[in-house]
Amino acid sequence: QAQLIESGGGLVQAGDSLRLSCAASGGILSGYVRGWFRQAPGKEREFVAAINWNGGTTLYGDSVRGRFTVSGDDVKNVVFLQLNNLKVEDTAVYYCAASRYGVSWWPSNIGDIEVWGQGTLVLVSE
Repeated sequence: QAQLIESGGGLVQAGDSLRLSCAASGGILSGYVRGWFRQAPGKEREFVAAINWNGGTTLYGDSVRGRFTVSGDDVKNVVFLQLNNLKVEDTAVYYCAASRYGVSWWPSNIGDIEVWGQGTLVLVSE
């Protein structure tokens, strides 16, 4: 069974940058859309970004568009999330995800996500 393993989280100051990575193992995710959600304390899990490597289509949540960039290496089966100009409100556990549904499906259909990572914490201080 495929597994997703995130890395790259940590404690940073507002305005800093981070790059999260998500490696897939244990199974084949060929053709799957890959992406990220996040969950802040006391809040629901929120869509962040998704990428379809077949054509390079990407989609971003409103709160991160213009600051975060999702990309991937389909040979190494790794997806990245570059977080720039971080804000305190970006503090959350970031989850890597994979689904056969297209990117446009992701923001409103979290229940259809088929594979989840364990999450990595991003903590942004003032």
